[in-house]
Amino acid sequence: MAGAPALDRLPLVTDDAAVRVVVEANAGSRNKLKYLPEIGGFELHHVLPLGTSFPYDFGFLPSTLGEDGDALDAVVFADEPVPPGTIVACRLIGVIEAEQGQPGEAKKRNDRFLAVARLSHLYRHWHNVGDVPAKALDELEAFFVSYNAQRGTEFKVLGRAGAARATELVTQGRRG
Repeated sequence: MAGAPALDRLPLVTDDAAVRVVVEANAGSRNKLKYLPEIGGFELHHVLPLGTSFPYDFGFLPSTLGEDGDALDAVVFADEPVPPGTIVACRLIGVIEAEQGQPGEAKKRNDRFLAVARLSHLYRHWHNVGDVPAKALDELEAFFVSYNAQRGTEFKVLGRAGAARATELVTQGRRG
């Protein structure tokens, strides 16, 4: 569409104060895509090994920039997997604060923001990280440790925080 902003430059917040997440990997998929603003499209970035898949939709918050040089990462709790490239309006409910980097090198912050799809029926009652079952959070953290280890990267969980902290960190990461 002529004149449309690139996905990485979309306004972060919708008219009704939801945040947008651009999905790069949908729940149940082994494929992780990466948005390339220079071509305005997605490229296959890597494939998870057999027997592993993304537990929830995973993507980025447009118009943000993290310490790692990429847009802020987000996990989307939605009723069904959403196709990659879809923009999902969400409510931030928390954050898994984390550091990531190559072994032996200084680590950079690379948090995982937790968001509920605004149109979700199953997760509509989740408003803060405390609403998410602890076992689900434990497994999600273990997934990101394993997911990064498969690519030779260390992922260290620093802690979990609620919606207020998530909003604060996203505000700090906003660009443009």
